[in-house]
Amino acid sequence: MNTHSHGQHQHEDEHEHGYAHEEHAQGHGHAHQEDSQGHGHAHDHGGHGHHHHHAPQEGQSGTFALAVGLNMLIVVVQAVYGFIAHSTALLADAGHNLSDVLGLLLAWGAVWLGKRQPSQRYTFGLGSSSILASLANAALLLFACGAIVLESIQRLLNPAPVAGLDVFIVATLGLIVNGFSAWLFMRGSKEDLNVRGAFLHMAADAAISAAVAVSGLVILFSGWSWIDPLMSLVVVSVIVYGTWGLGRDAMRLAMAAVPPSVDMTRIRQYLSDLPGVDDVHDLHVWALSTTENAMTAHLVMRAGHPGDVFVDGIVETLRADYAMHHATLQVELGTTHHHCALHTRG
Repeated sequence: MNTHSHGQHQHEDEHEHGYAHEEHAQGHGHAHQEDSQGHGHAHDHGGHGHHHHHAPQEGQSGTFALAVGLNMLIVVVQAVYGFIAHSTALLADAGHNLSDVLGLLLAWGAVWLGKRQPSQRYTFGLGSSSILASLANAALLLFACGAIVLESIQRLLNPAPVAGLDVFIVATLGLIVNGFSAWLFMRGSKEDLNVRGAFLHMAADAAISAAVAVSGLVILFSGWSWIDPLMSLVVVSVIVYGTWGLGRDAMRLAMAAVPPSVDMTRIRQYLSDLPGVDDVHDLHVWALSTTENAMTAHLVMRAGHPGDVFVDGIVETLRADYAMHHATLQVELGTTHHHCALHTRG
């Protein structure tokens, strides 16, 4: 058993890897007592190293609030003029914008939940809500696309006169608002899957608005009303293509898969090359949220425990160079043969 100082918040971690943490007073130290449950073996020789780094998305609440407000305004304008101009494309765009507002609210809520401190029930905090929000956003996008396809097919089979000028003006306004909203989320879309979902919503709407504006011009000068629903079908195919990747990545993270940005081979090689490390096993990596990763690993060091400073250095390198915001390392002397319970199922 060994103790070490810790961060700024109190929490109690219990993992399936066979160790529990007992909380002490604010100061504050944690004692790690290993039992014989998790991996089917007992330890009285090892040590643990922990590092917590919570990175909530600062400054994004204002961005979400602005995007939600602008898009609600566009929904009302497009819905009203869609009925007036008999434009399927405008009505479809309004419906899609409404689903975007719901998606933005989900993503915004996930950002807020991600800032909550860990508790005794949610020992890693509520950051994983951003993964669920990304998954829900993908589902909303696909649902909206299905509704647009059905309405577009009906209008193709039963074409109606469309007021091309009204369609062009309103769609251009939607293009400006959606394009601006997408730009707001562009910066964080590569690092955060939750923000990526919001960005895709806005970018998809901007693409739809651009297509609707073009169809309005074509109808205005040619009178070809069938262009309106046809353009909607073209844009839907583009949206589905982009949404599929979002849904796939969100589903994988929800299933505790290794995040796509993490190279397990590099991490294992780094740990194996450390001085005094004879073997690495029980290496597990998963996503705590769309921006934070966690890992556990057992290091076999037959020469003995190297001390907390050595372990803390490893944890800091894992955070800085390998994006492991919460790393737990267990040092073993290799006196017994260990088996991971996850690998002995069935």
